[in-house]
Amino acid sequence: MSRLVLKFGGTSVATPDRIRQAALHVKREVDAGHQVAVVVSAMAGETNRLVDYVRGISPLYDAREYDTVVAAGEQVTSGLMALTLQELGVPARSWQGWQIPIRTTGAHGVARIESIDPANLLKKFDEGLHAVVSGFQGIGPDNRVSTLGRGGSDTSAVAVAAAIGAERCDIYTDVDGVYTTDPRIESAARKIERISFEEMLEMASLGAKVLQTRSVELAMRNKVRLHVRSTFEPADAATPGTLVCAEEEVMENKPVTGVAFSRDEAKLTLHGIPDKPGVAAAIFAAIADAGVNVDMIVQDVSAQGRTDMTFTVGLAEVDRALAALQKARPQIDYQEILTDREVAKVSIVGVGMRSHAGVAKTMFAALAKENVNIQVVTTSEIKISVLIDRKYLELAVRTLHKAFNLEAA
Repeated sequence: MSRLVLKFGGTSVATPDRIRQAALHVKREVDAGHQVAVVVSAMAGETNRLVDYVRGISPLYDAREYDTVVAAGEQVTSGLMALTLQELGVPARSWQGWQIPIRTTGAHGVARIESIDPANLLKKFDEGLHAVVSGFQGIGPDNRVSTLGRGGSDTSAVAVAAAIGAERCDIYTDVDGVYTTDPRIESAARKIERISFEEMLEMASLGAKVLQTRSVELAMRNKVRLHVRSTFEPADAATPGTLVCAEEEVMENKPVTGVAFSRDEAKLTLHGIPDKPGVAAAIFAAIADAGVNVDMIVQDVSAQGRTDMTFTVGLAEVDRALAALQKARPQIDYQEILTDREVAKVSIVGVGMRSHAGVAKTMFAALAKENVNIQVVTTSEIKISVLIDRKYLELAVRTLHKAFNLEAA
């Protein structure tokens, strides 16, 4: 008997009626003969409500007590889902992270899963019981409840799937799959039937919101196939979504699979830094010590012993980055900092880039034809990202989608 993991996000379990709709998808898989573990998020908006309670009482809160409070959202959903399944004739029981147990690091609020002992789950499977697991949580080294950070339920689901040897992990959400780009910007966007782990990881890290980056990393490392599906499809006529799998299983051979984008970008330029060893290290050490992630980086050609260093950070982290750089100015010896908060990143992604020449040429020519100026470029083996003025974002996405004929199957 094969095993499946079905994960339902907050919008999928936002009300008792939606929980019942999700439960019907579970029942379909149980009736097909699968042993099923269901992983649930908190009901939509519930985690925010609990976080507000914590911050309202204690702005400088104890992270351990924070976890105790916010983990309650998933506990409620798991109990309601188990009750709903029982009403539908599916033998089920709820599990909290500590009951399985899901062992995590001690970084409360942003813990990482270290191990899962599946023995208790497997024993109950053998007794005919299906599992409903509270996502987003585990138990830390101090034997206290820990949480995995926002989007942690996806990570929980993939980790449970790996631990029990599941055939597949189905991620149910409010969209019916992964698209070539955001259909709200490009109406011709097409649902992708299969996408490789590497492509999905790039798409997620570059702005696509369908899957959480950590969950895709974990799935790729443990070879857990993911199936992105819509909860709101009728359970008796559910259509396939997008399968995230090994590259060998992907049949399409296009050079580009999708166009991703992010509006959450800001550009910083350190003008007039000394062109000598150790300066770049000093710049990015100061940024890292402030807890700021850097994305795109470019250094200009040196002139008269000085150069410029340009890089991007998240829009919400600009002020923190500026404070860190101003503090480190004596060590860096820059002349001024230039800041641009009106930029966006647009990226093309595809494993086919490895074997197709001319992808960059097509991208840059298409953008130039629309008078979209490129400020910064970064590449990897399967992606090219450009930084542009934010006002041209939607035009750039539509232009690249058309240039690579992504609307065609």
